[in-house]
Amino acid sequence: MKLVSIHILYSILLVSIIGSQSAQAQVWTMQDCIDTAQVHNKNLQMGRNNIAIGEQKEKEAKANLFPKVTANADYKYFTNLPYQLMPLSTFNSTAPEGQFKEAQFGVPHNINANLQLSMPLYNPQVYGTIQTTKVASELTELQYQKTEEQIYFEISNLYYNAQILLHQIAFIDSNHINASRLLKNMQLLNQQLLAIGTDVSKVKLQVAQLTTQKEIIRNKYEQILNALKFTMGISIEQSIQIEPNIQYQSANEYTPSSTLDIRIIKAQNRLLSIELSTLNKSRFLPSLYLFGTYGTTGFGYDKQSNGFLKFYPIGFAGIQLSYTLFNGTITQLKLNQKNFELRNNILQSGILTEQNNMQIENAKLQRIVAQYSVETSTEQIKLAQTIYEQTILQQKHGTASLTDVLLADNALREAQQTYLSVVIDYLRADLDLKKLTGNISRIK
Repeated sequence: MKLVSIHILYSILLVSIIGSQSAQAQVWTMQDCIDTAQVHNKNLQMGRNNIAIGEQKEKEAKANLFPKVTANADYKYFTNLPYQLMPLSTFNSTAPEGQFKEAQFGVPHNINANLQLSMPLYNPQVYGTIQTTKVASELTELQYQKTEEQIYFEISNLYYNAQILLHQIAFIDSNHINASRLLKNMQLLNQQLLAIGTDVSKVKLQVAQLTTQKEIIRNKYEQILNALKFTMGISIEQSIQIEPNIQYQSANEYTPSSTLDIRIIKAQNRLLSIELSTLNKSRFLPSLYLFGTYGTTGFGYDKQSNGFLKFYPIGFAGIQLSYTLFNGTITQLKLNQKNFELRNNILQSGILTEQNNMQIENAKLQRIVAQYSVETSTEQIKLAQTIYEQTILQQKHGTASLTDVLLADNALREAQQTYLSVVIDYLRADLDLKKLTGNISRIK
Protein backbone atom coordinates (compact mmCIF):
# COMPACT_ATOMS: atom_id res chain seq x y z
CA MET A 1 0.00 0.00 0.00
CA LYS A 2 0.98 3.58 -0.48
CA LEU A 3 2.94 5.08 2.38
CA VAL A 4 1.42 8.42 3.36
CA SER A 5 3.18 10.97 5.58
CA ILE A 6 0.83 12.19 8.30
CA HIS A 7 2.78 15.36 8.97
CA ILE A 8 2.04 17.84 6.23
CA LEU A 9 1.96 21.36 7.65
CA TYR A 10 5.23 21.50 9.53
CA SER A 11 7.66 19.49 7.42
CA ILE A 12 9.95 22.48 6.91
CA LEU A 13 10.28 23.02 10.66
CA LEU A 14 10.88 19.31 11.22
CA VAL A 15 13.63 19.27 8.63
CA SER A 16 15.28 22.23 10.31
CA ILE A 17 15.01 20.61 13.76
CA ILE A 18 16.44 17.29 12.60
CA GLY A 19 18.98 18.94 10.32
CA SER A 20 20.46 20.90 13.20
CA GLN A 21 20.82 17.72 15.28
CA SER A 22 21.77 15.17 12.63
CA ALA A 23 25.09 16.92 12.18
CA GLN A 24 25.90 15.71 15.69
CA ALA A 25 23.98 12.43 15.76
CA GLN A 26 23.24 9.56 13.39
CA VAL A 27 19.65 9.23 12.19
CA TRP A 28 18.23 5.84 13.19
CA THR A 29 15.23 4.28 11.51
CA MET A 30 12.95 2.02 13.52
CA GLN A 31 14.41 -1.02 11.77
CA ASP A 32 17.91 0.14 12.74
CA CYS A 33 16.79 0.24 16.38
CA ILE A 34 15.26 -3.24 16.16
CA ASP A 35 18.34 -4.70 14.46
CA THR A 36 20.59 -3.15 17.11
CA ALA A 37 18.44 -4.54 19.93
CA GLN A 38 18.63 -7.98 18.32
CA VAL A 39 22.39 -7.91 18.88
CA HIS A 40 22.87 -5.85 22.04
CA ASN A 41 19.71 -6.21 24.16
CA LYS A 42 20.68 -8.16 27.28
CA ASN A 43 17.28 -9.83 27.68
CA LEU A 44 17.61 -11.27 24.19
CA GLN A 45 21.17 -12.36 24.95
CA MET A 46 19.93 -14.20 28.04
CA GLY A 47 17.18 -15.74 25.92
CA ARG A 48 19.73 -17.09 23.47
CA ASN A 49 21.72 -18.48 26.40
CA ASN A 50 18.56 -20.20 27.67
CA ILE A 51 18.08 -21.76 24.23
CA ALA A 52 21.66 -23.07 24.39
CA ILE A 53 20.98 -24.44 27.89
CA GLY A 54 17.90 -26.23 26.58
CA GLU A 55 19.93 -27.81 23.79
CA GLN A 56 22.50 -29.03 26.31
CA LYS A 57 19.76 -30.49 28.52
CA GLU A 58 18.36 -32.36 25.52
CA LYS A 59 21.82 -33.80 24.80
CA GLU A 60 22.19 -34.66 28.49
CA ALA A 61 18.93 -36.62 28.42
CA LYS A 62 20.06 -38.57 25.34
CA ALA A 63 23.43 -39.24 27.00
CA ASN A 64 21.59 -41.36 29.60
CA LEU A 65 21.28 -44.03 26.90
CA PHE A 66 25.05 -44.32 26.59
CA PRO A 67 27.06 -46.84 28.65
CA LYS A 68 28.45 -45.55 31.92
CA VAL A 69 31.86 -46.75 33.06
CA THR A 70 33.10 -46.08 36.58
CA ALA A 71 36.35 -46.96 38.30
CA ASN A 72 36.17 -48.06 41.93
CA ALA A 73 38.86 -48.83 44.47
CA ASP A 74 38.74 -49.40 48.19
CA TYR A 75 41.03 -50.64 50.96
CA LYS A 76 39.86 -52.20 54.23
CA TYR A 77 41.88 -53.15 57.25
CA PHE A 78 39.95 -55.39 59.64
CA THR A 79 40.91 -54.91 63.26
CA ASN A 80 38.44 -57.69 63.93
CA LEU A 81 37.78 -60.20 61.22
CA PRO A 82 34.10 -60.91 60.56
CA TYR A 83 32.59 -63.99 62.18
CA GLN A 84 30.49 -66.65 60.57
CA LEU A 85 28.63 -69.54 62.21
CA MET A 86 29.56 -72.94 60.90
CA PRO A 87 27.72 -76.21 61.64
CA LEU A 88 29.59 -78.10 64.37
CA SER A 89 29.45 -81.18 62.16
CA THR A 90 31.94 -79.46 59.85
CA PHE A 91 34.62 -79.87 62.52
CA ASN A 92 33.31 -83.05 64.15
CA SER A 93 31.29 -85.49 62.11
CA THR A 94 29.78 -87.01 65.25
CA ALA A 95 28.47 -83.63 66.50
CA PRO A 96 24.67 -83.44 66.81
CA GLU A 97 22.71 -81.51 64.16
CA GLY A 98 21.63 -77.96 64.98
CA GLN A 99 24.78 -76.98 66.85
CA PHE A 100 27.16 -74.33 65.48
CA LYS A 101 30.57 -72.92 66.16
CA GLU A 102 31.76 -69.42 65.35
CA ALA A 103 34.69 -68.99 62.98
CA GLN A 104 36.62 -65.99 61.68
CA PHE A 105 37.30 -65.82 57.96
CA GLY A 106 39.55 -63.70 55.85
CA VAL A 107 42.70 -61.69 56.34
CA PRO A 108 43.17 -58.16 57.78
CA HIS A 109 44.05 -56.44 54.52
CA ASN A 110 41.45 -56.30 51.74
CA ILE A 111 41.96 -54.34 48.51
CA ASN A 112 39.41 -54.04 45.68
CA ALA A 113 39.85 -52.28 42.35
CA ASN A 114 37.47 -52.70 39.42
CA LEU A 115 35.76 -51.13 36.44
CA GLN A 116 31.97 -51.19 36.37
CA LEU A 117 29.84 -50.78 33.26
CA SER A 118 26.11 -50.09 33.26
CA MET A 119 23.83 -49.40 30.31
CA PRO A 120 20.04 -49.05 30.15
CA LEU A 121 18.55 -51.43 27.59
CA TYR A 122 15.09 -50.05 28.22
CA ASN A 123 13.90 -47.44 30.69
CA PRO A 124 10.57 -45.64 30.08
CA GLN A 125 11.60 -42.72 32.25
CA VAL A 126 14.79 -42.10 30.22
CA TYR A 127 12.87 -42.08 26.93
CA GLY A 128 10.20 -39.87 28.48
CA THR A 129 12.85 -37.44 29.68
CA ILE A 130 14.30 -37.24 26.17
CA GLN A 131 10.89 -36.33 24.78
CA THR A 132 10.16 -33.77 27.49
CA THR A 133 13.53 -32.04 27.10
CA LYS A 134 12.94 -31.79 23.35
CA VAL A 135 9.56 -30.11 23.87
CA ALA A 136 11.04 -27.99 26.69
CA SER A 137 13.72 -26.82 24.26
CA GLU A 138 10.99 -25.80 21.79
CA LEU A 139 9.20 -24.02 24.63
CA THR A 140 12.38 -22.09 25.46
CA GLU A 141 12.62 -21.05 21.81
CA LEU A 142 9.04 -19.78 21.93
CA GLN A 143 9.78 -17.89 25.15
CA TYR A 144 12.73 -16.25 23.39
CA GLN A 145 10.48 -15.26 20.49
CA LYS A 146 8.01 -13.79 22.98
CA THR A 147 10.79 -11.74 24.60
CA GLU A 148 11.87 -10.69 21.12
CA GLU A 149 8.31 -9.67 20.28
CA GLN A 150 8.03 -7.66 23.49
CA ILE A 151 11.30 -5.86 22.72
CA TYR A 152 10.03 -5.02 19.23
CA PHE A 153 6.80 -3.71 20.74
CA GLU A 154 8.62 -1.54 23.29
CA ILE A 155 11.00 -0.12 20.68
CA SER A 156 8.14 0.65 18.31
CA ASN A 157 6.15 2.34 21.07
CA LEU A 158 9.14 4.43 22.21
CA TYR A 159 10.04 5.32 18.64
CA TYR A 160 6.50 6.51 17.88
CA ASN A 161 6.42 8.53 21.10
CA ALA A 162 9.70 10.21 20.17
CA GLN A 163 8.35 11.05 16.71
CA ILE A 164 5.19 12.53 18.22
CA LEU A 165 7.27 14.70 20.56
CA LEU A 166 9.36 15.91 17.61
CA HIS A 167 6.19 17.02 15.85
CA GLN A 168 4.95 18.63 19.02
CA ILE A 169 8.20 20.63 19.14
CA ALA A 170 7.65 21.60 15.51
CA PHE A 171 4.15 22.83 16.34
CA ILE A 172 5.52 24.82 19.27
CA ASP A 173 8.22 26.35 17.08
CA SER A 174 5.60 27.36 14.54
CA ASN A 175 3.42 28.86 17.26
CA HIS A 176 6.45 30.61 18.74
CA ILE A 177 7.20 32.24 15.39
CA ASN A 178 3.60 33.45 15.16
CA ALA A 179 3.64 34.71 18.76
CA SER A 180 6.98 36.50 18.23
CA ARG A 181 5.61 38.25 15.17
CA LEU A 182 2.51 39.22 17.07
CA LEU A 183 4.64 40.55 19.93
CA LYS A 184 6.62 42.76 17.57
CA ASN A 185 3.39 44.04 16.07
CA MET A 186 1.89 44.77 19.50
CA GLN A 187 5.06 46.52 20.65
CA LEU A 188 4.93 48.69 17.52
CA LEU A 189 1.27 49.50 18.12
CA ASN A 190 2.02 50.29 21.74
CA GLN A 191 4.73 52.71 20.67
CA GLN A 192 2.16 54.35 18.40
CA LEU A 193 -0.29 54.45 21.36
CA LEU A 194 -2.66 52.13 19.43
CA ALA A 195 -2.33 49.30 21.98
CA ILE A 196 -2.11 49.27 25.72
CA GLY A 197 0.73 47.77 27.75
CA THR A 198 -1.50 44.97 29.02
CA ASP A 199 -1.91 43.66 25.48
CA VAL A 200 1.86 43.58 25.06
CA SER A 201 2.22 41.73 28.38
CA LYS A 202 -0.36 39.14 27.31
CA VAL A 203 1.61 38.33 24.16
CA LYS A 204 4.90 38.29 26.10
CA LEU A 205 3.34 35.80 28.50
CA GLN A 206 2.28 33.66 25.55
CA VAL A 207 5.83 33.69 24.11
CA ALA A 208 7.30 32.78 27.52
CA GLN A 209 4.81 29.93 27.93
CA LEU A 210 5.71 28.53 24.52
CA THR A 211 9.42 28.70 25.39
CA THR A 212 8.84 26.84 28.66
CA GLN A 213 6.60 24.29 26.95
CA LYS A 214 9.25 23.63 24.33
CA GLU A 215 11.88 22.95 27.01
CA ILE A 216 9.53 20.56 28.80
CA ILE A 217 8.77 18.66 25.58
CA ARG A 218 12.44 18.55 24.61
CA ASN A 219 13.28 17.13 28.04
CA LYS A 220 10.62 14.44 27.57
CA TYR A 221 12.06 13.73 24.13
CA GLU A 222 15.52 13.17 25.62
CA GLN A 223 14.03 10.85 28.25
CA ILE A 224 12.31 8.82 25.52
CA LEU A 225 15.58 8.59 23.59
CA ASN A 226 17.37 7.36 26.72
CA ALA A 227 14.70 4.69 27.23
CA LEU A 228 15.03 3.74 23.55
CA LYS A 229 18.82 3.42 23.84
CA PHE A 230 18.44 1.31 27.00
CA THR A 231 15.99 -1.01 25.24
CA MET A 232 18.35 -1.31 22.27
CA GLY A 233 21.18 -2.18 24.67
CA ILE A 234 23.51 0.65 23.68
CA SER A 235 25.22 3.25 25.85
CA ILE A 236 23.10 6.14 27.16
CA GLU A 237 25.96 8.47 26.21
CA GLN A 238 25.69 7.52 22.54
CA SER A 239 24.06 10.28 20.51
CA ILE A 240 21.24 9.20 18.18
CA GLN A 241 18.49 10.88 16.23
CA ILE A 242 15.27 9.30 14.97
CA GLU A 243 13.56 9.61 11.62
CA PRO A 244 11.01 12.47 12.02
CA ASN A 245 8.36 11.45 9.49
CA ILE A 246 5.79 9.00 10.82
CA GLN A 247 4.60 6.67 8.11
CA TYR A 248 1.64 4.39 8.27
CA GLN A 249 -0.12 2.07 5.88
CA SER A 250 -3.62 3.33 5.38
CA ALA A 251 -6.27 0.66 6.10
CA ASN A 252 -3.66 -2.07 6.12
CA GLU A 253 -4.98 -5.55 6.88
CA TYR A 254 -2.72 -8.00 8.69
CA THR A 255 -2.90 -11.71 8.02
CA PRO A 256 -3.75 -13.37 11.35
CA SER A 257 -1.35 -16.03 12.54
CA SER A 258 -1.09 -18.02 15.73
CA THR A 259 0.18 -15.75 18.48
CA LEU A 260 3.14 -16.77 20.61
CA ASP A 261 0.99 -17.01 23.75
CA ILE A 262 -1.22 -19.62 22.09
CA ARG A 263 1.79 -21.48 20.64
CA ILE A 264 3.37 -21.53 24.12
CA ILE A 265 0.15 -22.95 25.59
CA LYS A 266 0.10 -25.67 22.93
CA ALA A 267 3.75 -26.53 23.63
CA GLN A 268 2.95 -26.76 27.35
CA ASN A 269 0.05 -29.06 26.46
CA ARG A 270 2.42 -31.37 24.57
CA LEU A 271 4.85 -31.30 27.50
CA LEU A 272 2.12 -32.27 29.96
CA SER A 273 0.88 -35.04 27.64
CA ILE A 274 4.38 -36.53 27.39
CA GLU A 275 4.83 -36.38 31.18
CA LEU A 276 1.46 -38.08 31.60
CA SER A 277 2.38 -40.81 29.11
CA THR A 278 5.76 -41.36 30.79
CA LEU A 279 4.13 -41.78 34.19
CA ASN A 280 1.67 -44.30 32.77
CA LYS A 281 4.45 -46.31 31.15
CA SER A 282 6.51 -46.32 34.34
CA ARG A 283 3.56 -47.96 36.14
CA PHE A 284 3.33 -50.95 33.81
CA LEU A 285 6.67 -51.31 32.06
CA PRO A 286 9.86 -52.59 33.70
CA SER A 287 13.34 -51.14 33.37
CA LEU A 288 16.09 -53.33 31.94
CA TYR A 289 19.81 -52.69 32.49
CA LEU A 290 23.01 -54.36 31.31
CA PHE A 291 25.83 -54.31 33.82
CA GLY A 292 29.31 -55.76 34.20
CA THR A 293 32.35 -55.59 36.43
CA TYR A 294 35.98 -56.45 35.86
CA GLY A 295 38.74 -55.96 38.40
CA THR A 296 40.92 -57.48 41.06
CA THR A 297 40.65 -58.32 44.73
CA GLY A 298 43.68 -58.34 46.99
CA PHE A 299 44.16 -60.12 50.32
CA GLY A 300 47.02 -59.44 52.67
CA TYR A 301 48.37 -60.83 55.96
CA ASP A 302 50.98 -58.89 57.92
CA LYS A 303 51.93 -61.28 60.75
CA GLN A 304 55.10 -63.29 61.05
CA SER A 305 56.07 -65.55 59.55
CA ASN A 306 53.51 -66.08 56.77
CA GLY A 307 53.02 -62.46 55.63
CA PHE A 308 51.68 -62.07 52.10
CA LEU A 309 49.69 -59.83 49.71
CA LYS A 310 48.01 -61.62 46.82
CA PHE A 311 45.62 -60.38 44.12
CA TYR A 312 42.92 -62.37 42.35
CA PRO A 313 40.92 -61.34 39.27
CA ILE A 314 37.15 -60.89 39.40
CA GLY A 315 34.74 -60.31 36.56
CA PHE A 316 31.07 -60.80 35.85
CA ALA A 317 28.27 -59.50 33.60
CA GLY A 318 24.54 -59.58 33.95
CA ILE A 319 21.13 -58.11 33.20
CA GLN A 320 18.97 -56.45 35.81
CA LEU A 321 15.20 -56.22 35.53
CA SER A 322 13.42 -53.70 37.75
CA TYR A 323 9.66 -53.48 38.15
CA THR A 324 7.83 -51.48 40.79
CA LEU A 325 5.07 -53.50 42.40
CA PHE A 326 3.86 -50.82 44.80
CA ASN A 327 5.21 -47.35 45.63
CA GLY A 328 2.60 -46.06 48.00
CA THR A 329 0.27 -44.68 45.23
CA ILE A 330 2.83 -41.92 44.50
CA THR A 331 2.62 -42.50 40.74
CA GLN A 332 -1.18 -42.40 40.78
CA LEU A 333 -1.17 -39.14 42.71
CA LYS A 334 1.27 -37.63 40.21
CA LEU A 335 -1.01 -38.79 37.39
CA ASN A 336 -3.95 -37.07 39.04
CA GLN A 337 -1.96 -33.83 39.30
CA LYS A 338 -0.93 -33.96 35.64
CA ASN A 339 -4.51 -34.61 34.56
CA PHE A 340 -5.70 -31.49 36.39
CA GLU A 341 -2.81 -29.46 34.92
CA LEU A 342 -3.76 -30.69 31.44
CA ARG A 343 -7.39 -29.65 31.96
CA ASN A 344 -6.30 -26.19 33.10
CA ASN A 345 -4.03 -25.92 30.08
CA ILE A 346 -6.94 -26.68 27.71
CA LEU A 347 -9.14 -24.13 29.48
CA GLN A 348 -6.38 -21.51 29.35
CA SER A 349 -5.92 -22.14 25.63
CA GLY A 350 -9.63 -21.51 25.08
CA ILE A 351 -9.52 -18.32 27.14
CA LEU A 352 -6.51 -16.96 25.25
CA THR A 353 -8.07 -17.73 21.87
CA GLU A 354 -11.35 -16.02 22.74
CA GLN A 355 -9.58 -13.08 24.37
CA ASN A 356 -7.28 -12.64 21.39
CA ASN A 357 -10.21 -12.63 18.94
CA MET A 358 -12.02 -10.05 21.05
CA GLN A 359 -8.93 -7.83 21.31
CA ILE A 360 -8.34 -8.03 17.54
CA GLU A 361 -11.86 -6.79 16.82
CA ASN A 362 -11.49 -3.97 19.37
CA ALA A 363 -8.11 -2.93 17.92
CA LYS A 364 -9.60 -2.86 14.41
CA LEU A 365 -12.45 -0.63 15.60
CA GLN A 366 -10.04 1.67 17.44
CA ARG A 367 -7.81 1.95 14.39
CA ILE A 368 -10.75 2.77 12.10
CA VAL A 369 -11.92 5.54 14.44
CA ALA A 370 -8.36 6.85 14.89
CA GLN A 371 -7.70 6.85 11.15
CA TYR A 372 -10.86 8.87 10.51
CA SER A 373 -9.90 11.23 13.33
CA VAL A 374 -6.42 11.75 11.83
CA GLU A 375 -7.93 12.80 8.51
CA THR A 376 -10.47 15.05 10.23
CA SER A 377 -7.94 16.68 12.58
CA THR A 378 -5.60 17.36 9.64
CA GLU A 379 -8.34 19.38 7.98
CA GLN A 380 -9.09 21.08 11.30
CA ILE A 381 -5.47 22.22 11.60
CA LYS A 382 -5.60 23.69 8.10
CA LEU A 383 -8.83 25.47 8.93
CA ALA A 384 -7.52 26.75 12.28
CA GLN A 385 -4.33 27.98 10.58
CA THR A 386 -6.39 29.83 7.97
CA ILE A 387 -8.59 31.39 10.66
CA TYR A 388 -5.53 32.47 12.63
CA GLU A 389 -3.91 34.08 9.60
CA GLN A 390 -7.13 35.86 8.68
CA THR A 391 -7.55 37.09 12.26
CA ILE A 392 -3.98 38.46 12.22
CA LEU A 393 -4.77 40.39 9.03
CA GLN A 394 -7.99 41.69 10.54
CA GLN A 395 -6.11 42.74 13.67
CA LYS A 396 -3.62 44.66 11.58
CA HIS A 397 -6.50 46.48 9.91
CA GLY A 398 -8.17 47.16 13.25
CA THR A 399 -11.21 44.94 12.63
CA ALA A 400 -10.17 42.29 15.16
CA SER A 401 -9.01 42.66 18.72
CA LEU A 402 -6.08 41.00 20.47
CA THR A 403 -8.58 38.76 22.23
CA ASP A 404 -9.76 37.48 18.83
CA VAL A 405 -6.14 36.76 17.86
CA LEU A 406 -5.45 34.90 21.10
CA LEU A 407 -8.68 32.92 20.71
CA ALA A 408 -7.68 31.96 17.17
CA ASP A 409 -4.23 31.01 18.41
CA ASN A 410 -5.70 28.82 21.16
CA ALA A 411 -7.99 27.16 18.61
CA LEU A 412 -4.94 26.38 16.45
CA ARG A 413 -3.09 24.89 19.42
CA GLU A 414 -6.09 22.76 20.37
CA ALA A 415 -6.33 21.49 16.80
CA GLN A 416 -2.63 20.63 16.85
CA GLN A 417 -2.93 18.81 20.19
CA THR A 418 -6.01 16.91 18.98
CA TYR A 419 -4.10 15.93 15.86
CA LEU A 420 -1.18 14.55 17.90
CA SER A 421 -3.55 12.70 20.25
CA VAL A 422 -5.39 10.93 17.43
CA VAL A 423 -2.08 10.08 15.72
CA ILE A 424 -0.96 8.42 18.96
CA ASP A 425 -4.28 6.55 19.16
CA TYR A 426 -3.88 5.33 15.59
CA LEU A 427 -0.29 4.18 16.06
CA ARG A 428 -1.10 2.37 19.31
CA ALA A 429 -4.13 0.64 17.79
CA ASP A 430 -2.09 -0.38 14.74
CA LEU A 431 0.75 -1.64 16.93
CA ASP A 432 -1.68 -3.61 19.11
CA LEU A 433 -3.24 -5.11 15.98
CA LYS A 434 0.18 -6.20 14.72
CA LYS A 435 0.91 -7.88 18.03
CA LEU A 436 -2.50 -9.56 18.34
CA THR A 437 -2.32 -10.95 14.79
CA GLY A 438 1.24 -12.22 15.24
CA ASN A 439 2.79 -9.63 12.91
CA ILE A 440 4.77 -7.56 15.42
CA SER A 441 8.09 -9.09 14.33
CA ARG A 442 7.40 -7.96 10.76
CA ILE A 443 7.78 -4.28 11.65
CA LYS A 444 9.85 -2.50 9.05
